[in-house]
Amino acid sequence: MNFGLSDEQEMIVSTVRDFVEREIFPHETEVERTGEVPDEVAQEIKRKVIDLGFYACNFPEEVGGAGLSHLDFALVERELGRGSMALTHFFGRPQNILMACEGEQKERYLLPAVRGEKMDALAMTEPEAGSDVRGMSCTARRDSGDWVVNGSKHFISGADHADFFIVFVATGVDDTPKGPKKRITCFLVDRGHPGFTVRDGYKSVSHRGYKNCILAFDDCRLSDMQVLGAVDGGFEVMNTWLYATRITVATMSVGRARRVFDHALSYAAERKQFGQQIGKFQGVSFQIADMITEIDAADWLTLSAAWRLDRGLPANREIASAKLYASEMLARVTDATLQIHGGMGLMDDYPIERFWRDARVERIWDGTSEIQRHIISRDLLRPLGA
Repeated sequence: MNFGLSDEQEMIVSTVRDFVEREIFPHETEVERTGEVPDEVAQEIKRKVIDLGFYACNFPEEVGGAGLSHLDFALVERELGRGSMALTHFFGRPQNILMACEGEQKERYLLPAVRGEKMDALAMTEPEAGSDVRGMSCTARRDSGDWVVNGSKHFISGADHADFFIVFVATGVDDTPKGPKKRITCFLVDRGHPGFTVRDGYKSVSHRGYKNCILAFDDCRLSDMQVLGAVDGGFEVMNTWLYATRITVATMSVGRARRVFDHALSYAAERKQFGQQIGKFQGVSFQIADMITEIDAADWLTLSAAWRLDRGLPANREIASAKLYASEMLARVTDATLQIHGGMGLMDDYPIERFWRDARVERIWDGTSEIQRHIISRDLLRPLGA
């Protein structure tokens, strides 16, 4: 692995960082206060990203994307991690799973998403089925050549702005030696489709303005054209396209940690107690040393996982390790930064309390820390027959 960035990669980093500082930072306080992203702000961000040539940069050039490698895209996401997710959402990174579109699905969903004409949202989680995907109770049954869907999804990020949804639904059950095993199929569902409604979700303390929603299906009839991939092939579609979403969480955690660290470092150098800067006290200086060491470790762990993907090497365990370590590192860094700021760290005069709240969800979504540990240990133990 080459530990240096190429000139092109350095350009990607500087371009995205500059964009975040100019176009995202100025709106963060207002979004945090209101919990809303004004539509004119969202559309302006999207327009500028398109003009910059970075919209859907995670898609190959043959469908209109920038064709960035996994490593290049990880650098993009790392810089976006510095900004409010409610705002960077409009930087535009459609779900790679749309590359599974076939036939007219490409014109109806894939290409409009890449061009920024439509936005998508991914829907798997249910009230009784989070990490346990096979535990989902939202089902689809055959009826007169259609699929009839009933059930609900919740915690669906970005659903308030989505034009269509990538929805995973149980379409049957197989009897296996280990008990019943549900078959899963992926569907593409347009907003406003009969029998399908999008409702406001729960109020979260993390990432204000980046909302989650509830999806409800009541005898919603879908055609075969709306099946993404093969019928009962939902897990294959997931495994082919969704594994890298954990790298996104890891890289954004690194980017956010570096922004938080900058606040800790500046405050430690400026704040005085007992006649000297608090950074001169070992209790603070050692925390600073530990923070930057952990951030750098998480950064390289994440980039190396992306590097493995680009070379077609097995990376499931490495991706899980990156997601686990980076998200938990972010929690430690934000907590230590708040401690260094003392009581002021909890006041909304500083952004520290926001970073602290935002960090908490990273250990939950896209696979909890416990799920990542399961993936890592399984990868290590299975070859040994355990």
